[in-house]
Amino acid sequence: MTYLENSKQYTGSDLENIFFRPMLTGESAQELGVRVLYNMPQPTHIQLWDGQRNILQKFTSAGWTGGNPATKYEKTVSLSRVKAELGFSAADYFSMVYEKITALANVNMDDLSGTELEQAETALFKQALAENIRVTMWLGNTASATGYNTFDGFLKPINSLAGDEAIYCFAYQASELADPACAVEVFDKLWTGADPRVRDLKADGQLVYFVSSDIYHLYEKYLDSKGADAAYTDAMNGRRALAYHGIPVVAVRLGSYLGATTFRQSFALLTDRRNLVLAVNTADMPGNEVRMWYNPDEMENRQRAVFMAGSEILDEALISFAYKP
Repeated sequence: MTYLENSKQYTGSDLENIFFRPMLTGESAQELGVRVLYNMPQPTHIQLWDGQRNILQKFTSAGWTGGNPATKYEKTVSLSRVKAELGFSAADYFSMVYEKITALANVNMDDLSGTELEQAETALFKQALAENIRVTMWLGNTASATGYNTFDGFLKPINSLAGDEAIYCFAYQASELADPACAVEVFDKLWTGADPRVRDLKADGQLVYFVSSDIYHLYEKYLDSKGADAAYTDAMNGRRALAYHGIPVVAVRLGSYLGATTFRQSFALLTDRRNLVLAVNTADMPGNEVRMWYNPDEMENRQRAVFMAGSEILDEALISFAYKP
């Protein structure tokens, strides 16, 4: 056998429990580094309650006064209908699926059927779909005729706000990147120039520096230059995660994608993870599905997913941004 003919379709609860929820919750969601909302009611509204006001009251001879109602802000995440589709020649598809299950024990390789086969095919599609959602979450631009244009990502409004100087931002020059200490200077300026509310949020443990690959590598070089034994060990073995003054430094891993966009190629931003929201919905739109099937006329296997997705910045003032012009 050199091709797979069994069709598979996920709808309803199977679509949620087998395909999307494992990909968008738990450790998978943490790897995205932002706040993920899955299957919130459509349209997706996020309530922001004002917890900064002084709600304590002084007792007087007249007793207590009535409290004022809490101030509520609401943000709507605009979801776009998205279709993802892949096509493989039957022989290539069989080889890729076969490779994924050869290392599994207790699998009859002469009878590729059942749950092992379904899991291998599903994992193959999940991998491609998760990467496309991640990249679009950052680089999406609905105004673009090509590329990642199914919904707007975070960098589109951030670059626009920086251009209008509507958020705290500053530029660094390419010549400055020759010195590894430039990474630390960027982090310090992002911190000191950020909205005071951002600095107050550090205790929550959700602040993060999102950086392009060059800034991430520059910070690694800066750490390598330290004379401690730990720096030598890290230079040899690598570092699983970086942080600056307790705030994680996360590479957005967009180097191979940024070149095809008009966005700034080198940047760093400081914000709270919960301020950047990715919303995915597979329940509230008729026709949402994941389907995998074999087309005998073209002798190819196809995979297709239909769902809704969108991203939103909840409070633009909680972002400080640095970039190379």
